[in-house]
Order: sequence, then C-alpha cells, then structure tokens
Amino acid sequence: MNDERMSLVLKAMADPSRLKIIKLLSRGTMCACEVLGYFEFTQPTLSHHMKVLEKAGIISVSKQGQWHHYTLKDNFERDLMASMAQLFAGDTS
Repeated sequence: MNDERMSLVLKAMADPSRLKIIKLLSRGTMCACEVLGYFEFTQPTLSHHMKVLEKAGIISVSKQGQWHHYTLKDNFERDLMASMAQLFAGDTS
C-alpha cells in the first residue's frame, strides 16, 4: 500500500462509526439495513460512511434487488497489517 492510499485508509478509519462498521463487516457480508440497526443515524448518513470506506478501498458493495450489501475487501486486513509493519520498521519505500 503506497503512502497516499495508506493516508486515505487511515483517514477513513479515523471515524468511530466507520471503525464500528469495519468491525461489523469483519463478521461477514451485511445488508445496509442490518448495519443501520447498530446505529442511531439516518440511512443517508450510513450511505456517506459507506462511500468513504468504499473510496478508501476498505469495502466493496453489491446491489441485490433494492438492497446494498457490503463486504470487507478480501485483502484489506492483510494489506493494512503489512503496511503498518513497514511503517513501524522505518521502511521509506
């Protein structure tokens, strides 16, 4: 993960609601309506958070009928951990 992408990922993860969404999706794919049940905000607010996470490359979205289903990207955790290891090892490449 390059520095620009890493910055985008860390900014997306800096919001407590988005961190909670990532934790929820670590359990598996969830419908937007399921995710929304864990929060006290509106559907448009959830949509905003999901767009931020999608733009950062953390989640993917698929539409099934009228519902959006969200999944953590397969390589997200591995790439994040590898990038963190490089960051703290002082790797400047």
